[in-house]
Amino acid sequence: MTGKLTPSQLTAEAFAPYGEVLEIAGAPDKIINQGKCGRYHDLARLDFGSGQAGISLFDAEARHLPYAVELVERHPEGSQAFIPLDGVPMIVVVADDRDGEPVNLKAFISQPGQSINLHRGTWHGVLAPLGKPGRYAVVDRIGEGTNLEEYWFSAPWTVEAAGTD
Repeated sequence: MTGKLTPSQLTAEAFAPYGEVLEIAGAPDKIINQGKCGRYHDLARLDFGSGQAGISLFDAEARHLPYAVELVERHPEGSQAFIPLDGVPMIVVVADDRDGEPVNLKAFISQPGQSINLHRGTWHGVLAPLGKPGRYAVVDRIGEGTNLEEYWFSAPWTVEAAGTD
């Protein structure tokens, strides 16, 4: 079944079933670099079934609301972190899994300064910078074998701005 999604603000609590929100909040875990730098330590659970962690750079085209979600994907062999380099917010779509199919889709809008790490095997939409193009550092599994499953919807879901009918 497809339908409309109204995005929520991305918060650590709301996103917890799908991954971690990486952001500077509260007091740092450590003060380093001659007292000039706060370290917010070990914010994401990197999880790889095989292979190794790699860092790639993505350069993505802008998306706008309303936004059509035609497919979601997941990576069974590894977690995947998206770290905006330009401060461009993202439309983040995630879903629960029921017998190998995505269900209960949710949409979030990240805020400047927020990054995400998707848990291994989490259904998610494609990278979607909101309003303007964005560049991202992506930390994910690099290795042999298939690490991508796609699910195409029979009709797209639509992420709409709040207050849209």
